[in-house]
Amino acid sequence: MKIVIFGKKFERDQAPYLQQLFDELYRRGALVYVYKTYFELIRDYVQFDTPPGLFERSIDIPKLDFLFSIGGDGTLLDAIPYVHDIGVPVLGINLGRLGFLSSVSKNEMQKAIAQIYEGNYQLVQRALLCLEQPADIFGSLNFALNDLTLYRNTNASLVAVKVFINGVFLNTYWGDGLIIATPTGSTAYSMSVGGPILTPGSENFVIAPIASHNLTVRPIVIQDNSEIRLKIEGREDEYLLTMDSRQSLISKKQELIIKKCDFKINLVQMPDQNFFSTIREKLLWGVDKRN
Repeated sequence: MKIVIFGKKFERDQAPYLQQLFDELYRRGALVYVYKTYFELIRDYVQFDTPPGLFERSIDIPKLDFLFSIGGDGTLLDAIPYVHDIGVPVLGINLGRLGFLSSVSKNEMQKAIAQIYEGNYQLVQRALLCLEQPADIFGSLNFALNDLTLYRNTNASLVAVKVFINGVFLNTYWGDGLIIATPTGSTAYSMSVGGPILTPGSENFVIAPIASHNLTVRPIVIQDNSEIRLKIEGREDEYLLTMDSRQSLISKKQELIIKKCDFKINLVQMPDQNFFSTIREKLLWGVDKRN
Protein backbone atom coordinates (compact mmCIF):
# COMPACT_ATOMS: atom_id res chain seq x y z
CA MET A 1 0.00 0.00 0.00
CA LYS A 2 1.34 3.44 -0.99
CA ILE A 3 0.68 6.12 1.60
CA VAL A 4 1.55 9.82 1.42
CA ILE A 5 2.24 11.77 4.63
CA PHE A 6 1.49 15.50 4.46
CA GLY A 7 2.21 18.00 7.24
CA LYS A 8 3.20 21.64 7.67
CA LYS A 9 4.26 22.17 11.27
CA PHE A 10 6.12 20.14 13.86
CA GLU A 11 6.64 20.39 17.61
CA ARG A 12 9.00 18.14 19.52
CA ASP A 13 6.30 16.69 21.74
CA GLN A 14 4.71 15.22 18.61
CA ALA A 15 7.75 13.05 17.88
CA PRO A 16 6.63 9.94 19.85
CA TYR A 17 3.30 9.88 18.02
CA LEU A 18 4.95 10.31 14.63
CA GLN A 19 7.36 7.50 15.48
CA GLN A 20 4.38 5.26 16.26
CA LEU A 21 2.83 6.21 12.95
CA PHE A 22 5.88 5.42 10.82
CA ASP A 23 6.70 2.27 12.81
CA GLU A 24 3.19 0.95 12.23
CA LEU A 25 3.27 1.74 8.51
CA TYR A 26 6.67 0.14 8.00
CA ARG A 27 5.63 -2.90 10.06
CA ARG A 28 2.78 -3.41 7.63
CA GLY A 29 5.04 -3.03 4.59
CA ALA A 30 3.67 0.30 3.39
CA LEU A 31 5.51 2.34 0.77
CA VAL A 32 5.73 5.75 2.43
CA TYR A 33 6.13 9.16 0.78
CA VAL A 34 6.53 12.37 2.81
CA TYR A 35 6.03 16.00 1.84
CA LYS A 36 9.60 17.27 1.51
CA THR A 37 9.20 20.41 3.64
CA TYR A 38 7.62 18.35 6.43
CA PHE A 39 10.35 15.71 6.17
CA GLU A 40 12.99 18.39 6.78
CA LEU A 41 11.18 19.30 10.02
CA ILE A 42 10.89 15.76 11.39
CA ARG A 43 13.96 13.97 10.02
CA ASP A 44 16.07 14.53 13.17
CA TYR A 45 13.32 13.33 15.51
CA VAL A 46 11.92 10.27 13.74
CA GLN A 47 13.73 7.09 12.79
CA PHE A 48 12.81 5.58 9.42
CA ASP A 49 13.27 1.90 8.64
CA THR A 50 13.92 2.88 5.05
CA PRO A 51 14.23 6.38 3.60
CA PRO A 52 10.77 7.55 2.51
CA GLY A 53 10.06 8.95 -0.91
CA LEU A 54 9.81 12.75 -1.01
CA PHE A 55 7.51 15.01 -2.99
CA GLU A 56 6.95 18.73 -3.49
CA ARG A 57 4.23 18.72 -6.14
CA SER A 58 1.30 16.44 -6.83
CA ILE A 59 2.94 15.24 -10.05
CA ASP A 60 5.87 13.98 -7.95
CA ILE A 61 3.63 11.40 -6.27
CA PRO A 62 3.19 8.03 -7.96
CA LYS A 63 -0.20 6.37 -7.88
CA LEU A 64 -1.12 6.24 -4.20
CA ASP A 65 -3.74 4.57 -2.02
CA PHE A 66 -4.13 7.06 0.85
CA LEU A 67 -3.03 10.50 1.93
CA PHE A 68 -2.54 11.03 5.68
CA SER A 69 -2.80 14.67 6.77
CA ILE A 70 -0.87 15.24 10.01
CA GLY A 71 -1.99 18.32 11.93
CA GLY A 72 -5.29 20.15 12.18
CA ASP A 73 -8.04 21.08 9.77
CA GLY A 74 -5.90 23.81 8.19
CA THR A 75 -3.29 21.22 7.27
CA LEU A 76 -5.92 18.99 5.70
CA LEU A 77 -7.23 21.88 3.61
CA ASP A 78 -3.69 22.49 2.33
CA ALA A 79 -3.39 18.80 1.48
CA ILE A 80 -6.45 18.79 -0.78
CA PRO A 81 -4.63 20.24 -3.86
CA TYR A 82 -2.31 17.21 -3.80
CA VAL A 83 -5.21 14.81 -4.38
CA HIS A 84 -7.32 17.25 -6.45
CA ASP A 85 -9.77 15.21 -8.54
CA ILE A 86 -8.09 11.78 -8.46
CA GLY A 87 -10.34 10.48 -5.68
CA VAL A 88 -7.60 9.37 -3.28
CA PRO A 89 -8.96 8.85 0.27
CA VAL A 90 -7.72 11.40 2.81
CA LEU A 91 -7.31 10.57 6.50
CA GLY A 92 -6.95 13.49 8.89
CA ILE A 93 -4.86 12.78 12.00
CA ASN A 94 -5.41 15.56 14.49
CA LEU A 95 -2.34 17.00 16.18
CA GLY A 96 -4.01 20.42 16.22
CA ARG A 97 -6.90 21.78 18.25
CA LEU A 98 -10.54 21.47 17.21
CA GLY A 99 -10.29 19.07 14.30
CA PHE A 100 -13.66 18.67 12.57
CA LEU A 101 -11.99 17.19 9.48
CA SER A 102 -8.91 15.70 11.18
CA SER A 103 -11.03 13.37 13.25
CA VAL A 104 -8.50 10.70 14.27
CA SER A 105 -6.68 11.68 17.45
CA LYS A 106 -2.97 11.06 18.00
CA ASN A 107 -3.87 8.29 20.45
CA GLU A 108 -5.99 6.49 17.84
CA MET A 109 -3.49 6.33 14.98
CA GLN A 110 -2.47 2.69 15.31
CA LYS A 111 -6.09 1.56 15.60
CA ALA A 112 -7.04 3.65 12.55
CA ILE A 113 -4.22 2.17 10.45
CA ALA A 114 -5.29 -1.34 11.44
CA GLN A 115 -8.87 -0.58 10.40
CA ILE A 116 -7.69 0.81 7.07
CA TYR A 117 -5.71 -2.33 6.31
CA GLU A 118 -8.73 -4.42 7.30
CA GLY A 119 -11.00 -2.36 5.07
CA ASN A 120 -13.02 -1.39 8.13
CA TYR A 121 -13.78 2.23 7.25
CA GLN A 122 -16.11 4.38 5.17
CA LEU A 123 -15.48 7.08 2.60
CA VAL A 124 -17.50 10.26 3.00
CA GLN A 125 -17.67 12.41 -0.10
CA ARG A 126 -17.41 16.17 0.40
CA ALA A 127 -18.51 18.74 -2.19
CA LEU A 128 -16.29 21.68 -3.15
CA LEU A 129 -16.82 25.21 -4.45
CA CYS A 130 -15.33 26.19 -7.80
CA LEU A 131 -14.48 29.75 -8.85
CA GLU A 132 -15.27 29.72 -12.56
CA GLN A 133 -14.74 33.43 -13.13
CA PRO A 134 -12.25 35.12 -12.99
CA ALA A 135 -10.32 32.08 -14.11
CA ASP A 136 -6.84 33.54 -13.68
CA ILE A 137 -6.83 34.31 -9.94
CA PHE A 138 -6.02 30.88 -8.51
CA GLY A 139 -5.35 29.02 -11.75
CA SER A 140 -5.93 25.27 -11.42
CA LEU A 141 -6.39 25.66 -7.64
CA ASN A 142 -9.71 27.45 -8.08
CA PHE A 143 -11.59 25.20 -5.64
CA ALA A 144 -12.35 25.20 -1.92
CA LEU A 145 -13.46 22.48 0.47
CA ASN A 146 -14.52 24.94 3.18
CA ASP A 147 -15.44 28.31 1.77
CA LEU A 148 -14.89 31.25 -0.52
CA THR A 149 -14.74 34.55 1.34
CA LEU A 150 -14.76 38.13 0.12
CA TYR A 151 -13.45 40.75 2.59
CA ARG A 152 -12.93 44.46 2.61
CA ASN A 153 -9.22 45.10 2.11
CA THR A 154 -8.92 48.02 4.54
CA ASN A 155 -10.71 49.23 7.65
CA ALA A 156 -11.70 52.46 5.94
CA SER A 157 -15.07 51.47 4.51
CA LEU A 158 -17.57 48.68 4.12
CA VAL A 159 -17.85 46.40 1.14
CA ALA A 160 -21.14 46.03 -0.72
CA VAL A 161 -21.68 42.74 -2.55
CA LYS A 162 -24.56 42.18 -4.93
CA VAL A 163 -25.52 38.50 -5.08
CA PHE A 164 -27.39 36.82 -7.93
CA ILE A 165 -28.60 33.19 -7.80
CA ASN A 166 -29.09 31.65 -11.25
CA GLY A 167 -29.33 35.18 -12.64
CA VAL A 168 -31.96 36.30 -10.12
CA PHE A 169 -31.03 39.13 -7.75
CA LEU A 170 -30.90 37.96 -4.12
CA ASN A 171 -29.60 40.88 -2.07
CA THR A 172 -26.91 43.50 -1.63
CA TYR A 173 -24.83 42.68 1.44
CA TRP A 174 -23.24 45.63 3.24
CA GLY A 175 -20.62 44.79 5.85
CA ASP A 176 -17.12 43.45 6.35
CA GLY A 177 -17.55 40.75 3.75
CA LEU A 178 -19.39 37.66 2.59
CA ILE A 179 -18.85 33.91 2.99
CA ILE A 180 -19.95 31.21 0.54
CA ALA A 181 -19.60 27.92 2.43
CA THR A 182 -19.96 24.24 1.58
CA PRO A 183 -21.52 21.81 4.09
CA THR A 184 -17.96 21.05 5.20
CA GLY A 185 -17.28 24.76 5.70
CA SER A 186 -20.54 25.24 7.58
CA THR A 187 -18.71 24.29 10.80
CA ALA A 188 -15.88 26.75 10.08
CA TYR A 189 -15.95 30.52 9.52
CA SER A 190 -19.59 30.46 8.44
CA MET A 191 -20.64 29.01 11.81
CA SER A 192 -18.72 31.71 13.67
CA VAL A 193 -20.79 34.44 11.98
CA GLY A 194 -24.06 32.72 12.80
CA GLY A 195 -24.49 30.41 9.81
CA PRO A 196 -26.29 27.06 10.14
CA ILE A 197 -24.56 23.68 10.39
CA LEU A 198 -25.19 21.50 7.32
CA THR A 199 -24.74 17.73 7.16
CA PRO A 200 -22.07 16.66 4.64
CA GLY A 201 -24.48 15.25 2.05
CA SER A 202 -27.11 17.96 2.23
CA GLU A 203 -26.38 19.31 -1.30
CA ASN A 204 -26.54 22.92 -0.19
CA PHE A 205 -24.35 25.99 0.14
CA VAL A 206 -24.55 28.73 2.76
CA ILE A 207 -24.32 32.44 1.99
CA ALA A 208 -23.39 34.22 5.23
CA PRO A 209 -22.61 37.93 5.69
CA ILE A 210 -19.73 39.05 7.91
CA ALA A 211 -20.72 41.82 10.34
CA SER A 212 -23.71 42.84 8.24
CA HIS A 213 -24.61 46.53 8.46
CA ASN A 214 -28.28 45.55 8.10
CA LEU A 215 -29.54 43.74 11.21
CA THR A 216 -32.39 42.03 9.34
CA VAL A 217 -30.01 40.22 6.97
CA ARG A 218 -29.32 36.62 7.94
CA PRO A 219 -27.45 33.66 6.39
CA ILE A 220 -29.35 31.78 3.70
CA VAL A 221 -29.12 28.19 2.46
CA ILE A 222 -29.34 27.52 -1.29
CA GLN A 223 -29.13 24.43 -3.51
CA ASP A 224 -25.57 23.56 -4.48
CA ASN A 225 -26.46 23.23 -8.16
CA SER A 226 -27.00 26.99 -8.26
CA GLU A 227 -24.79 29.49 -10.04
CA ILE A 228 -23.74 32.25 -7.65
CA ARG A 229 -22.66 35.56 -9.16
CA LEU A 230 -21.07 38.29 -7.04
CA LYS A 231 -20.71 41.91 -8.07
CA ILE A 232 -18.59 44.11 -5.79
CA GLU A 233 -19.38 47.72 -4.99
CA GLY A 234 -17.61 50.06 -2.60
CA ARG A 235 -15.17 52.92 -2.26
CA GLU A 236 -12.02 50.81 -2.47
CA ASP A 237 -10.61 49.55 -5.75
CA GLU A 238 -9.44 46.16 -4.43
CA TYR A 239 -10.82 43.57 -2.05
CA LEU A 240 -9.47 40.37 -0.52
CA LEU A 241 -10.66 37.04 -1.89
CA THR A 242 -9.86 33.72 -0.20
CA MET A 243 -10.48 30.09 -1.07
CA ASP A 244 -9.65 28.02 1.99
CA SER A 245 -6.05 29.03 2.80
CA ARG A 246 -5.32 30.67 -0.58
CA GLN A 247 -5.86 34.39 -0.96
CA SER A 248 -5.59 37.11 -3.57
CA LEU A 249 -6.58 40.71 -4.13
CA ILE A 250 -9.43 41.25 -6.57
CA SER A 251 -10.56 44.37 -8.38
CA LYS A 252 -14.10 45.54 -7.75
CA LYS A 253 -14.53 45.62 -11.53
CA GLN A 254 -14.32 41.81 -11.65
CA GLU A 255 -17.48 39.77 -11.27
CA LEU A 256 -17.25 36.38 -9.56
CA ILE A 257 -19.08 33.27 -10.73
CA ILE A 258 -19.13 30.35 -8.28
CA LYS A 259 -20.47 26.85 -8.84
CA LYS A 260 -20.12 23.40 -7.34
CA CYS A 261 -17.01 21.55 -8.50
CA ASP A 262 -17.43 18.56 -10.79
CA PHE A 263 -15.43 16.36 -8.39
CA LYS A 264 -15.57 15.56 -4.68
CA ILE A 265 -13.04 14.76 -1.96
CA ASN A 266 -13.10 11.38 -0.21
CA LEU A 267 -12.55 11.66 3.54
CA VAL A 268 -11.89 8.51 5.55
CA GLN A 269 -14.35 7.93 8.39
CA MET A 270 -13.68 5.33 11.06
CA PRO A 271 -16.52 2.92 11.96
CA ASP A 272 -17.01 4.40 15.45
CA GLN A 273 -17.38 7.96 14.09
CA ASN A 274 -20.13 9.92 12.39
CA PHE A 275 -20.91 13.57 11.71
CA PHE A 276 -23.31 13.94 14.63
CA SER A 277 -20.94 12.42 17.18
CA THR A 278 -18.18 14.69 15.88
CA ILE A 279 -20.14 17.92 16.33
CA ARG A 280 -21.38 16.78 19.75
CA GLU A 281 -17.80 16.16 20.84
CA LYS A 282 -16.14 19.19 19.21
CA LEU A 283 -18.86 21.70 20.14
CA LEU A 284 -19.46 20.20 23.60
CA TRP A 285 -23.17 19.76 22.97
CA GLY A 286 -24.95 18.48 26.06
CA VAL A 287 -22.04 19.27 28.36
CA ASP A 288 -23.21 20.88 31.60
CA LYS A 289 -20.44 21.86 34.00
CA ARG A 290 -22.97 22.05 36.82
CA ASN A 291 -23.17 18.25 36.76
